Amino acid sequence: MRPLTVLGPLALVVAATGAAAAEPAPPAAPYVPFDLGTHHRPVSTSNADAQKAFDQGLMWSFSFNHGDAERAFREAAWLDDTLAMAWWGIALVSGPHINNPTVDEAHAKVAWDALAEAKKRRDGASDVERALIDALVARYAWPQPADRHPLDEAYAAVMADVFERFPQDADVATLYAEALMDVRPWNQWTREGQPQPGTLEVLQALETARALDPDHPGALHLTIHALEASPQPERAREAADRLRNLVPDAGHLVHMPAHIDVRLGRWQDAAVANEKAMAADERYNARKLDPGFWALYMAHNQHFLGYTAMMEGRREAALGNMRGVVTMFPPEFVKENAVFMDAFMTAHLEALKRFGQWQAVLDEKPVVEGLPVSTAHRHMVRAIALSALGRVREAEKEAAALRTAVAAISKDAAWGSNTAAGAMAVGLPYVEGEIAYGKGNKTAAIAKLREAVALEDALKYDEPPAWTVPTRHSLGAVLIAARRYAEAEAVYRDDLRRYPENGWSLRGLAQALEAQGKREEAAEVKARLARAWARADVVVDSSCLCIRPGGGRRRP
Repeated sequence: MRPLTVLGPLALVVAATGAAAAEPAPPAAPYVPFDLGTHHRPVSTSNADAQKAFDQGLMWSFSFNHGDAERAFREAAWLDDTLAMAWWGIALVSGPHINNPTVDEAHAKVAWDALAEAKKRRDGASDVERALIDALVARYAWPQPADRHPLDEAYAAVMADVFERFPQDADVATLYAEALMDVRPWNQWTREGQPQPGTLEVLQALETARALDPDHPGALHLTIHALEASPQPERAREAADRLRNLVPDAGHLVHMPAHIDVRLGRWQDAAVANEKAMAADERYNARKLDPGFWALYMAHNQHFLGYTAMMEGRREAALGNMRGVVTMFPPEFVKENAVFMDAFMTAHLEALKRFGQWQAVLDEKPVVEGLPVSTAHRHMVRAIALSALGRVREAEKEAAALRTAVAAISKDAAWGSNTAAGAMAVGLPYVEGEIAYGKGNKTAAIAKLREAVALEDALKYDEPPAWTVPTRHSLGAVLIAARRYAEAEAVYRDDLRRYPENGWSLRGLAQALEAQGKREEAAEVKARLARAWARADVVVDSSCLCIRPGGGRRRP
């Protein structure tokens, strides 16, 4: 997902389980297996139930559901007190991962104690199991140092040796790739599309794993993450399609193909993946378990579905799912974890803005009062709504409040993979451009919107992106209004490189081409638009409804 660091990476903070690792105490309730596919790793046990529990733990680990992975590994440890790999698993999933690179004191202690239990049982383990246990020695320390990055680097280095020793083990290859990715979470590619240090090694390890086991769920999952921000996301197309129905009850894995689908313009496929993921989440919640960090992945699935619906022109689905995101968590939880939750409390306002529901924007009350990022975002969307309605003076007051609110945002506040201050900085020239257009000054509007586009382009990759309504959609619409059609065409083509086959830019591109007399090209683009918006429930005549009041018409 891309951190709720987004709901992704997902979050920077999560409550510790507080579980003690010293002895295999009886589980609070018997572990009931989920349908996690058929992946199996034989471990050193003669207890069939312990083996099944271990497989469940490993699959939850590959799915990034570390809380349930720990539950399953503890079940395995209870069923077979000699099983070193059960304790290895508990230690493994108590550490960092790309969506939560921090490790709090409670989890660090669980990992340290579990590793000690694994080491006690090491003599009864196989060679590869002993190598995996020994590798974790490099990953943990107690007390945990303030900067644990050297531990992550050391663990990756040791896992490189394990991978070299056991090159025919797909699980080892996958664990090595993940260790490398944990060293540089959500940062495998430069802005220029070049691989970061270690990225080629990640891809090599994952290619090895997939060659050994083409349906390895962990390798498929990480392949998507490793390539989604790359210049060639199509390299992960096969991984996405193989993973799509492989692990039915792991909502995050069911969702993951959507990360590649949107990069390839397969918006409906992305929507379906998230609908299926949400169905898996419903099955999970029916068991009334404590999801812990997994709940954030559930929110990510719905947020992603809302985003794809926005790009498909499905207003009702977009509004419904974005409202679902902002009402999913109790206000107390949002306030306690505002550093990463705040930015998502106005997701529904972006959907209203997308579809030009201006009066609805103005009628909305804060979901949770007193959140600085949400406050700034509300001022921004209200300023745009007021400008679109022709109430420019009121829009200017909201713009002034926006500037004050942005200045008050903490440097620690996150907006997915970006800082909230950085994401909201895009809104300053964006609003100024919208107001300039409202005043009839198209030249000033275009200049300001170009500033906003440049700031948006400087943001880190995230999915969904920080700006679910790309600023190029506003810029292109104003360029068309100014009859600068060739410039508008360039803007829309650029946007379609970033968000392939999105209907908003296809609409704008068709208009720009027609205005230049390029009728054959325009007809081809209109055909693409018809396919892209086959499920749309609105009809629009602009890539941004911010330049005209009323919004889109409901499709008859």
